[in-house]
Amino acid sequence: MTVCIDNAQHPLIIDSGTHSSIVARNYLDNHFPNWEKQLWPTKAKNFKSASGRMTSIGTIIKEIIIPHRKGNIRCNPEFVVLDDAHNQEF
Repeated sequence: MTVCIDNAQHPLIIDSGTHSSIVARNYLDNHFPNWEKQLWPTKAKNFKSASGRMTSIGTIIKEIIIPHRKGNIRCNPEFVVLDDAHNQEF
């Protein structure tokens, strides 16, 4: 799905069964130049992928606008920023 974040379109994968919403540091580096100024400390959590453990470096909150034919939906979810993930979407 494509959503609007900071007045630009970005791909977003929605999975209602996940424990935490995540975003990769490299995605933020490529699309949000000053994202580190918005980084909050995160509680210690364990994240794993098929290739091993992943390291969280903090939490970021971003306003997301989800387009809908009956009116856009706005939300402000928290995303755990993973240092060693390689996502190409939020």
